[in-house]
Amino acid sequence: MIEIKNSIIKSVNDVLSALSYPEKDYTLTPPKKSEFGDLSSNIALLLAKDLKRSPMDIAKLIADKLKSDFNENISNISVTNPGFINFKINDDYFRSQIKLILNSSSQYGKGNIGNSKTANVEFVSANPTGPLTVGHGRNAILGDTVSNILEWQGYEVTREYYFNNAGRQMRILAESVEARYFELLGEDLNMPQDGYQGDYIIKIAQNILDVEGKELEHGTDIFKVTAEETMFNKIKNSLKNLEIYFDQFTNEKTFYENGDIDTFMNELRDKDLIYEKENATWFKASSLGKTQDKVYIKSSGEPTYRVPDTAYHRDKIKRDYDLIIDVFGADHADAYPDVIAALEALGHNTNHIKILIYQFVTLLRDGQKVKMSTRKADFVSLDDLIDQVGIDVVRYFFIMRSMNSHLDFDLDLASDQSDKNPVYYLQYAHARICNIISRANDLEFALDDGFDPSYLRHDEELNLLKYMVRFPEFVNIAYENLEPQNIANYLQELSARFHKFYNSCRVITDNMELSKSRLAIVKAAKIILANGFNILGISAPERM
Repeated sequence: MIEIKNSIIKSVNDVLSALSYPEKDYTLTPPKKSEFGDLSSNIALLLAKDLKRSPMDIAKLIADKLKSDFNENISNISVTNPGFINFKINDDYFRSQIKLILNSSSQYGKGNIGNSKTANVEFVSANPTGPLTVGHGRNAILGDTVSNILEWQGYEVTREYYFNNAGRQMRILAESVEARYFELLGEDLNMPQDGYQGDYIIKIAQNILDVEGKELEHGTDIFKVTAEETMFNKIKNSLKNLEIYFDQFTNEKTFYENGDIDTFMNELRDKDLIYEKENATWFKASSLGKTQDKVYIKSSGEPTYRVPDTAYHRDKIKRDYDLIIDVFGADHADAYPDVIAALEALGHNTNHIKILIYQFVTLLRDGQKVKMSTRKADFVSLDDLIDQVGIDVVRYFFIMRSMNSHLDFDLDLASDQSDKNPVYYLQYAHARICNIISRANDLEFALDDGFDPSYLRHDEELNLLKYMVRFPEFVNIAYENLEPQNIANYLQELSARFHKFYNSCRVITDNMELSKSRLAIVKAAKIILANGFNILGISAPERM
């Protein structure tokens, strides 16, 4: 399908050039009504104002020119109000694609845009102060799926986890564990202000007591070391439960210890982009076109995230990736323009850095919001969520809405074992296909001696087939937008079309040739579903 679109675009552009019409960024997409054709262009509507002519007149002129050099795969070109140019693709083209899908198998839909290129995707990056929350879960799954999409385009991807184990939060964690340790020894609870609550703190303290005994002194490093190690192992295990693994872990503290932060701060001072005011250190962002200057180091001496994050991204730039992607929650939206501005002021090219901002997650149960407080440990952890609804549901639910949209995670829907649950609906389509193939095998239906696609003439056969061949297109869209939702939406529509096909067209019939042809469609649909599931990181069950 991509090659057909490219061919049409080339033909349209040739006509525009021959007519000396201005270039426009027009669309070529399926029309809202299938009777108008398979692809439709809005080019005439865009040209009307410039040419001071009616869109219909322009569309008819372009269409007539296109008809004079008819593409063999196009059976008809028409014009509809208010000025759309419609293209009907030969049904034989769609039928011919079945063999391509079957022969390509697990490679169908893969691109080569990223061949010989490298990408770094940083995601999750939660400090080891507590269990991963559902918000961290959305970050993790978005980052991992974006990585999968890049790999499908040929990129060599490094999945990276960046964290801080030396800041204020880690100090409060250590003090919280210490307070619980001495409480276990009979002392009054002396929890620090904003201390971490929850059973996991008590469990860490109990473990320290069991291993180290009762003789520890206040302020010893064992509280911090054990707490950090325990929580980070728990984080890694939670990610393992989602089948997410990282290639590299980088610690914020590194950039203080190796002098990178001092170096880039001095360089900014040399460029007169750092100044002191009110006992704080400021970055002169306003001189770089930003609305206001930003604090780099607080009056307390504590740096803001902008400082180590700039050093960290400078390090990633030096590693010479072709593409750098960061996946952040909405709370990071204000800081990262300043990081990019500082990098550019230091002479670095940042065009290959992409920042993906996702909105937060609300858990719903019985239609009501589940209250959560991370500090008080009053929340449903990521592990809890996985235990309740399973890996596949968690992964799919976190990507089935655009990352730009707030996500309401409906626990009741996620637990539902019916077609209402979108994950069940998708996986049931795959399982139903597997059952069809199994029955065909039992009856010794095979494709070894070939099949004749000309038997496929039913509307629902063609309706399914026309959507199947668009899979590579949707994979490309997901790559261009770095938005996994596009693939999730595609799979839902593909499953809906398969179910319509299944309800209208018996696969195993008394007509051997027809049966073999329909079985070929079914096997091709299975390949595409499995490939889409693979990108999203969900399983493809054979039975349900």
